[in-house]
Formats: sequence, structure tokens, C-alpha cells
Amino acid sequence: MRPSSRKLDQMRSVSIETGIMKHAEGSCLIKMGETHVLCSATIEEKAPPFLKNTGQGWITAEYGMLPRATNSRNRREAAMGKQTGRTQEIQRLIGRALRAGVDRRALGERQIVIDCDVLQADGGTRCASITGGWVALRLAMNKLIKAGIVTSDPIVDHVVAVSCGIYAGQPVLDLDYAEDSNAGTDGNFILTGAPKLIEVQLSAEGASFSRMEMDQLMDLAEAGCTELVAAQKAATE
Repeated sequence: MRPSSRKLDQMRSVSIETGIMKHAEGSCLIKMGETHVLCSATIEEKAPPFLKNTGQGWITAEYGMLPRATNSRNRREAAMGKQTGRTQEIQRLIGRALRAGVDRRALGERQIVIDCDVLQADGGTRCASITGGWVALRLAMNKLIKAGIVTSDPIVDHVVAVSCGIYAGQPVLDLDYAEDSNAGTDGNFILTGAPKLIEVQLSAEGASFSRMEMDQLMDLAEAGCTELVAAQKAATE
């Protein structure tokens, strides 16, 4: 029995509300169960220096967690003077994932920055950030297309992410914190809408896992990502 009483292959409830931020070119509030992430996209009409004169654009991301996003207060990283290794790893992951769904040459020499701020955390914050970050990116791209700044759609496919793991000896979909903190195996699966794999982070936290169990987790991830793509479409179309 899962702590939430969900079935093994059941996602948490997912909602995506767009137009949350007045000034951002694209924004949304994504809720995956009790994990809530505010995502925004900012268009900068200048690519990073390493892309100068290449004709290619760039997608990058910043990630942060509010002090009381968890059950005890965490100090703001700005107050500590540096980002933690976890924060750096997550924001690089978000950027990599979203770039995989974009034709950077069609984007042209400009940069879009995706900001993901965790308002409330209950497991799967990086997955929610990627899924919501794509929605904010989609909305920003729509503005570029509508204004005639880009001539073809730079987005080539959806990008979504979901966690899967082995909890109490059973493969389960979309881990919340109670499951994530006690899982024997924990993984994050990032897929396109095709679906094709972008990245898989899968590791044994307390016990090794078999090839069969890995395949079961992959099947769960594909099913979950299909639901997330549908949620993205409902929010943006």
C-alpha cells in the first residue's frame, strides 16, 4: 500500500495554470500533488558569447526553493553566498532537457531563461520544473512566432519528466516525498512527446535492482509522461 493510497501506476493529480506572471513572456504554476512550482520564461535578444555568429540560440534555466517549501526552513542560498551542488545540478538538468526539444537554429541568436521556483515541495520538484518549464517556454515561443520574430516554430516536441522508483519492493509511478525518502531505487525519466528518451537518472538508494525492474520503471514512466503531455496540451492549446 502506498502512503497516498494511490495505485502503483497512478500519478498524483496534475494541474497547470498559465499566465501567472504579468511581465514574463511565458509563465505557469504547475501542481503535481503537493509539489507546486512557479515557472517563467524570459526572452533575451542576445545569445551567450560562445554562440556569437553561429546562428543558434540557447535555453538555460535557474532553479530555487523558497525557505518554507519544506517542513523546516532552509536558508536562502543568496544569504549563504553560493548555490548548493544540488541546485546547480538540477538547473543544468532542466536546461539540458528543454534544449532537447528545441531547434536552436530556428530560435536564432537569442536566449530564453527558464526560472523554476519551488513554492512547496513534496517530491519530484525537478520533474515538475521540467514539465512546467516547457509550458512557460511554449508560451514564450508563441509570442516570438506571433510577432514574426521567428519564421518557423523552434519547438520540435514536448518535453516532460516524471519520477519512478521501487518502494516497498514494488515499482511505483510519480513518487511523493514519503516514498522518495524510503525508496530502494529512485529514478527520474525525461522524455519527449514522441516518446523518446532525453535522460534517465536511476540509482539504487538501498538495494540493487534488476533489468526487469528497470524495464517496469520505464513502462511506468512512459505512461506517466503520456498523461503529462496531455496536461501540457490542455494548458497551451
